[in-house]
Amino acid sequence: MKKEILERFLRYVKIDTTSDEGCETCPSSAKQFDLAKVLKDELVAMGLKDVSLDDNCYIMATLPANTDKKLPNIGFISHMDTSPDMSGTNIKPQILENYDGTDIVLDKNNNVVLNVKEFPELKQYVGQTIITSDGTTLLGADDKAGIAEIMTAVDYLIKHPEIKHGNIKIGFTPDEEIGRGVDKFDVTKFDAEFAYTLDGGGVGELEFENFNAAHAKVIFNGRNIHPGYAKEKMINSMILAMEFNSMLPVNERPEFTQDYEGFYHLIKMEGSVENSSIAYIIRDHDREKFEAKKVFIQQAVDFMNKKYRANTVVLELRDQYYNMREQVEKVFHVVETAKKAMELVDVVPVIVPIRGGTDGARLSYMGLPCPNIFAGGHNFHGKYEYVPLESMVKAVEVIVKIIELYSEK
Repeated sequence: MKKEILERFLRYVKIDTTSDEGCETCPSSAKQFDLAKVLKDELVAMGLKDVSLDDNCYIMATLPANTDKKLPNIGFISHMDTSPDMSGTNIKPQILENYDGTDIVLDKNNNVVLNVKEFPELKQYVGQTIITSDGTTLLGADDKAGIAEIMTAVDYLIKHPEIKHGNIKIGFTPDEEIGRGVDKFDVTKFDAEFAYTLDGGGVGELEFENFNAAHAKVIFNGRNIHPGYAKEKMINSMILAMEFNSMLPVNERPEFTQDYEGFYHLIKMEGSVENSSIAYIIRDHDREKFEAKKVFIQQAVDFMNKKYRANTVVLELRDQYYNMREQVEKVFHVVETAKKAMELVDVVPVIVPIRGGTDGARLSYMGLPCPNIFAGGHNFHGKYEYVPLESMVKAVEVIVKIIELYSEK
């Protein structure tokens, strides 16, 4: 199995699928179709049914049931795009066999090193095969590791018909990295009772709760007057923006939070004397605290408008997604089964809250409960990304074991 999953993974990561936040089309980048077409052809060649690739770059396919026993339709989903945070062009994977636990040089010319002191989790993988980038691009394990794992698991099931299963539904999505991964996902067409995304981090991760999320854009309307004659007339919108930001709690910035702690994260600033804007993402696992954060930011806007003048500050606030736990708890067997599957293949479950969001979070609110399973990678979205091959193999084993456990119920 190692050879098969490695070959798939290397083939997929060499295809550039970077999504583009600045483009409103779906997919946001046409090059995502380059991988989608490869996957479609492979699914057809493997003998899956109802294989489709639509105009929005969503792939769906079915591995038909091989038993008359009434079993649930189970879905497995991964995304095809890679993060625009770093280049995904001309990826050159490096394979380090029998890792000895020391620093890994990615790019000797530019002194890019996976340093064990800075990335101590590397010590978990001594003796294993580590796949990295060459230090000039990301690797693309997020989430092409998940795709390779799903494809390998399906291939394994086809070659082992003694493993009985119901209909297995496969879905690959575009644009997850820019928050639009399931904008046009057809849950009815997918036709699964529940699903799992293969989009988590290190081996053993199992996640069924994530942030509630909102986006806030705050616009500041100033008054530009020649600075020589500005006394009691000028209103500098950039100064207003800085004042506003200083009103938000310092200890609730992402660099000072962890675990279940939420935050306000300043992600963008633009401005001149006349007009400025700042943007935040607001996050919290607790729904009440999340709503309170939104109220607080509105109160800060109201305060400044009262202090200066009406409409000096304008808030554009929109929710993005919610904590999937509220939906997954209704069918908690999906988590319990994944946990048991991990234990049966000698993986220690690491149940942690996602300090972010996944396609599964939104899918859960679209009627498809969808916890998240590890894909095995670390340090996503940058040049220090890597994935142990053995972790990918374990992910395949977990997929197969989940399917086996449901066939026994």
